[in-house]
Amino acid sequence: MSLATANKIDAVFAELKAKGETALIPFLTMGDPDLAVSVELVQASEAAGAHMIELGVPYSDPLADGPVIQRASERALTNKISLIDCMGVAAEARRRGVQMPFILFTYFNPALQLGLERFFALLKEHDFSGVIIPDLPIEEDGEVRAIAERTGIHLIPLVAPTSEARVERIASKARGFVYCVSSLGVTGVRSSFHEGIESFLATVRNAASVPICVGFGISSREQAERFSGLCDGVIVGSAIVRQVEEALPQLRSPDEAVRRAGVDAVRSFIAGLKPRSRRS
Repeated sequence: MSLATANKIDAVFAELKAKGETALIPFLTMGDPDLAVSVELVQASEAAGAHMIELGVPYSDPLADGPVIQRASERALTNKISLIDCMGVAAEARRRGVQMPFILFTYFNPALQLGLERFFALLKEHDFSGVIIPDLPIEEDGEVRAIAERTGIHLIPLVAPTSEARVERIASKARGFVYCVSSLGVTGVRSSFHEGIESFLATVRNAASVPICVGFGISSREQAERFSGLCDGVIVGSAIVRQVEEALPQLRSPDEAVRRAGVDAVRSFIAGLKPRSRRS
């Protein structure tokens, strides 16, 4: 079996396709409010029904993140949370029994500063299945893509509404899944999406040989349900990070029962996002 076919992301999507289900993929900012709570939130996400999860590395100058995730990054960076720390959350979550695939969401500079070979070696060591680097354009991703292929880590591209030729160029090289940006601009909760979203997703679907997932703005089960018939997975970031922000007084409490109540509130929100089976 090749490294590519052994990837956990591929296995999860194959299983969900057989069941007629859509993947629920939460995003969490690591270190918000601290690393120990991040581990608990990863555990809670799987308990809530998440099929895989994006672990976000806090970054001081984010290109794609809206205000909610920016604030979460600022909170995490006050504790000097590093890329290595974020990988440690994955390792601890595995030790506690979490099985779902991990996807690291990071900007290019932290990976470059670490050294690309070492970066991917550590991703492999910490049992990551994929990586998303939103500020790495396809025109400049050759070296990263080659290392990713060699180590069996899926380099997952983002594609926004653009020319059909560019969509095809990006989607045709995708591994794991294609992250389809539902709205122009940065991440954040939205009540409406790009006007041509259905035709855009159809274009991506036709160009891709891997599943397609939709993110940027999905914040409710109704929105997740809307997209579940058009894609293979829904990604929810800002809405979940906002729930973490609202639960901060509990999550920062030294009282274990109070902290657990905060974690449970986030878990309940994630559970409420899960789309119903596409088979009715």
